[in-house]
Amino acid sequence: MIVELGAFALILALVLSALQTGMAVAGRLRRSPVLAGAAEGASVAAAWAVAVAFAALIWAFAVSDFSVSNVAANSHTDKPMLYKVSAAWGSHEGSLVLWCLVMTGFGAVLSRARGLPFGLKTSAVATQGLLGVMFLAFAVFTSNPFARLNPAPFQGNSLNPLLQDPALAFHPPLLYAGYVGFSVCFSLAVAALIEGRANSSFWPAWGRWVRPWALASWAFLIVGIALGSWWAYYELGWGGWWFWDPVENASFMPWLAGTALLHSALVMEKREALKVWTILLAILTFSLSLLGTFLVRSGVLSSVHAFAVDPGRGVFVLSIMMIFTGGGLALFAWRARDLQQGGVFSPISREGALVLNNVLLTIACVTVLVGTLYPLALEAISGAKISVGAPYFNMTFVPLMIPLLLALPLGPLLAWKRADIAAALERLIAAALVAAVVLVAAFAVAWRGPWLAPFCFAVGAWVMAGALSETAFRIKLGKVPLSESLRRLVNLPRAQIGTMMAHFGVGLMVVGIVGTSAYKSEEILLMRAGDSKEIAGYTLTFRGGAPANGPNYTETVGVFDVTRDGRPVTRLEPSKRLYNAPPQPTSEAGIYAAWTGDLYAVLGDQQPDGAFAVRLYFHPLVRCIWLGTLVMFFGGAVSLSDRRLRVGAPQRSARTPAGVPAE
Repeated sequence: MIVELGAFALILALVLSALQTGMAVAGRLRRSPVLAGAAEGASVAAAWAVAVAFAALIWAFAVSDFSVSNVAANSHTDKPMLYKVSAAWGSHEGSLVLWCLVMTGFGAVLSRARGLPFGLKTSAVATQGLLGVMFLAFAVFTSNPFARLNPAPFQGNSLNPLLQDPALAFHPPLLYAGYVGFSVCFSLAVAALIEGRANSSFWPAWGRWVRPWALASWAFLIVGIALGSWWAYYELGWGGWWFWDPVENASFMPWLAGTALLHSALVMEKREALKVWTILLAILTFSLSLLGTFLVRSGVLSSVHAFAVDPGRGVFVLSIMMIFTGGGLALFAWRARDLQQGGVFSPISREGALVLNNVLLTIACVTVLVGTLYPLALEAISGAKISVGAPYFNMTFVPLMIPLLLALPLGPLLAWKRADIAAALERLIAAALVAAVVLVAAFAVAWRGPWLAPFCFAVGAWVMAGALSETAFRIKLGKVPLSESLRRLVNLPRAQIGTMMAHFGVGLMVVGIVGTSAYKSEEILLMRAGDSKEIAGYTLTFRGGAPANGPNYTETVGVFDVTRDGRPVTRLEPSKRLYNAPPQPTSEAGIYAAWTGDLYAVLGDQQPDGAFAVRLYFHPLVRCIWLGTLVMFFGGAVSLSDRRLRVGAPQRSARTPAGVPAE
């Protein structure tokens, strides 16, 4: 009965989303606040209906109802409860319901937003409703998560063992919050083009309205990507944190475009400039989210974290992408020429720095897009199969990031419209000294090379010190009494503090990337009980392998005693697991985490002579990568708490409009 309730709720959500779209359009055409209010109510009701459907799906997985096809294909009675629940969104059908839940949830928040003009809000609610209609129709008609099996199997097939992991349990919801959050930016951009406003006061306000949505989506996406990277690092047993996999790129491209959107919206808000570019970025960022959805659901990619389903479903997603991307770009082409030029500014200004930021990020995004799609296009046209991997991306992407990072601390210190670059550089003398010290220290420690790494370390230090220098300048640290500086710090707008944290996190992440990429140590060997191996100053003594049992797997656990200079440090216990259903082997790495780096051990197959294949790694400073992303995420959260970004936030209580709001 609960499963049927979920199926009914999903269909009801589709009907409500259609009503939302229709009533919002009618309300806008008739300038009727009653119809517009009804559309907003339908939006909230649709979100609740999808929530009921999603809860019913989770219940079916929790109780192992194998009469539901989706549960039988992706669950098993022996799985721990966490993975039974997370399996609800571990398949194509379940993840699509999660996508619809996030989309209708964001639509409900948008419908309760305050401070938006009547026409803009109603058009945005209609666009968001139409997005909900398309994805809910996708779920109901081609990907029904509640389809029954008759007769029901006694046992399920279980989920891919690689996906049975705590990080992967939370990775999709966070990633979808980022993906789908950009749909609101898309809807607001389409609504702005539909309204076609020519007055100058509208566009700075639009930049302010879209920034919270872009910021929230950006923050969710970065932490979702970081969780996926962390999972790949410790679960796949290959010792890396990023592979330039097409599915990884599918989430990275919207983040790059979203970062550009976030900065260009700031220029639009402050200076009424970059209107055309910002609107286009809002359309393209969500279009890249749709492209990523197509790549992982069409079956064109083979990846451990892709939904390799039948091409028919991929055609449905491709149709959605073509309708909204094509429609949005067509509307943009029609209306863009009517947008008046905004404020004029000098190349040496904060606007100029943000334009440089946008240019480099956009080129970087295009570079990743070409590297991701070119092999697919070539195979479709000629049948030839090629692989575009790390060498291409390192040669094209990294050179674009260096000037961006060098300019990053300078931008916030430049004045709007016209700036004195010498004065801004003077405020960064301390940051330059820190970078110089780091450069010399890195050369002293690693004087045998690689030679480029110390310079990249210095760039990371420059970004971090520059972020702190900006804050020190704003609170007049060292120029006024400390108590006054602390008072200024407390009174700083939280958006500025969040920006400082985000920029500091970028520098910290750069340090981690450079450290583990340039100075990683690796050993691949056969070891027998009693053998020892030294790596990066640590001595690992292998004590042998022993069998063990888990809740739904058997494993062989290897034991390594780790010492440094003869003193015990830790014991690593990597394992080689074999899951019961489906029978699939996985590797669980043994990791000793320290601030200087991770000692990483992987146990391979046992050889006929009793020895085990072993891989040992030392990853210097690798923790800085994920620590940096967390700092960036919290920077976004702090910025979102700024009262100046609360325009468009949900109201605390319902209001009944007395008439059509002023246009």
